Amino acid sequence: MRTYDIRCKIGLRIKELRMDQGLSQEAFANLIGMSRSYFGEVETGRRNVAAINLEKIVKGLGITLEEFFHSDLFID
Repeated sequence: MRTYDIRCKIGLRIKELRMDQGLSQEAFANLIGMSRSYFGEVETGRRNVAAINLEKIVKGLGITLEEFFHSDLFID
């Protein structure tokens, strides 16, 4: 497995779960009331995501934080 920093791991996980729901970045950002540009930077790992925004994303995905972090991406 490639080594990614935490921002990239979080972004990859968000992208995976968003795509599983068949939503574009823009559609999902609109759904959760977040700017598409900010969301896009979070998803690509170019921006740190604030805890409150991560909670908003996770709720928008319809999962818990525990479910979000239950991924091989977060196992070193």
